[in-house]
Amino acid sequence: MIDISPSVMQFLLAFIVVAPLLGAATALPPAPPGLRGSGPDQAVLRHGVTVTGVILVAAIVLALGFDHDQPSRMQATTDISWIAALDVRIHLGVDGISLPLLVLTALLTFLCALYSYFKPPAGPSPRAFVALLLVLESGTLATFAVLDLLLFFLAFEMVLIPMYFLIARWGGAERQAAAWKFILYTLLGSVVMLLGLLLVGLHAGTFDMVALATDNGSGLSKSVQVTAVLAIGIGLAVKTPMWPLHSWLPDAHTAAPTVGSVLLAGVMLKMGTYGFVRIVLPIAPDGMRTFAPYLAAFAVVGIIYGSLACLALARRGAGGDLKRLIAYSSVGHMGFVLLGIASMTPTGVNGALFANVAHGLITGLLFFLVGALKDRYGTADLDTLAGATGAALYGRAPRLGGLLAFAAVASLGLPGLAGFWGEMLAMFGAFDPAPGLSRPAFLTFTAIACFGTLLTAAYLLIVVRRVCMGATRPAAGAEETGPAPELADVQGYELAAWTPLVALTVLAGLWPAVLLGLTDPAVQKLLAGGKS
Repeated sequence: MIDISPSVMQFLLAFIVVAPLLGAATALPPAPPGLRGSGPDQAVLRHGVTVTGVILVAAIVLALGFDHDQPSRMQATTDISWIAALDVRIHLGVDGISLPLLVLTALLTFLCALYSYFKPPAGPSPRAFVALLLVLESGTLATFAVLDLLLFFLAFEMVLIPMYFLIARWGGAERQAAAWKFILYTLLGSVVMLLGLLLVGLHAGTFDMVALATDNGSGLSKSVQVTAVLAIGIGLAVKTPMWPLHSWLPDAHTAAPTVGSVLLAGVMLKMGTYGFVRIVLPIAPDGMRTFAPYLAAFAVVGIIYGSLACLALARRGAGGDLKRLIAYSSVGHMGFVLLGIASMTPTGVNGALFANVAHGLITGLLFFLVGALKDRYGTADLDTLAGATGAALYGRAPRLGGLLAFAAVASLGLPGLAGFWGEMLAMFGAFDPAPGLSRPAFLTFTAIACFGTLLTAAYLLIVVRRVCMGATRPAAGAEETGPAPELADVQGYELAAWTPLVALTVLAGLWPAVLLGLTDPAVQKLLAGGKS
């Protein structure tokens, strides 16, 4: 770690949040002739790589300058009055809970920009694509950095418009319907969430998240807390997404371009679960305690539902789309995150935060791989990929097949990889929930979640067997159509974009203390009402 002055840390965090907006504004005008390279499209895509690369470097420097001996303390803080009448402030800061998500967002956005430079998505002008990608990055980074409820809401909403256009303009089949479904679901959830945030802020007399967390709900009656948790929780649950508010997700992922799916799964879903940890748990603990058993119940239903949906898509002759299958798997994986949060214990919440980061790395890699497979084969239909003339990746593109198998076993929670620790800790937290919660109920939820891990392993191993090994006979109703087309193995730019995700998945799996050492003190303080 390096010693950086507080003023430089403050500048770095503000720069990380604001710089993508400046980059988006400068992406829209035509590039000067001397910077165009082989053409204006290449220039603007290179601009996207440069801006996201600078932001990633700034995020890494911020992480290196972070005081790892005091991860529970808000660092790199900016606190400026904005709307004095409502005590709304431009309040930024980072602790052990938000720092990993900031770095994850900066990393995935850079990898998406790098991938798009070599493989631009089919659609309108790259200028708009790069500008929307940068606005999306700014909104996501701001969500994890702001410490004011109204600023949180604005940042939370800021990502909706760029993601809508990324799906609607650069997506695949049924993109318009999927984009509308995405925007309507998330906007309706956000309206309800805003009412809950206003209720908390007006009753407490402040919108400052640090002050509210320190107060730990003592300034809010139980009825206000219950109402606020219900309203805020609905908005966060839509973004997470929690069953049964998840139905927008499979359509959005199926229609989105590859980088849109990576960012949607890798960072946008984390905004909902982060809101539960940062806002709901510390600010309205009595209200959260009331709804925790219901949240856990919805979480485990989502685990089983997502797994069964994936099994249905993976079976022979179902005509399942591989992108859609991975989208449904996210419903199950985020169920483990919600179960850990619902336990209201340090173990469960740490597991939820770990699973958040692990899911971002692994599912981001999975969507990259499926996008590459779709580019090569022209389809993500599982029956086509698994047929007698299908992919058979181990024999025809062994590096691509090996990476797909690696991502699949990481996703199913193989010990030694990142996917294992978060889900295990979440179930440990649910096994012994916080005082005041029904232990028999949570033991039941834990048992159901354990069964969900078996279903997860089943559908992912079926996918690996069918896509990587191929089929011994055609799928039902299919006919032989001659030799399968040639498949290019992993290209250099793909290796550059995917290697960091593979390396971090292994690192987090072998040394989970690197991440848990950041989150645990901050979680302990958060659950103790701001007291270390």
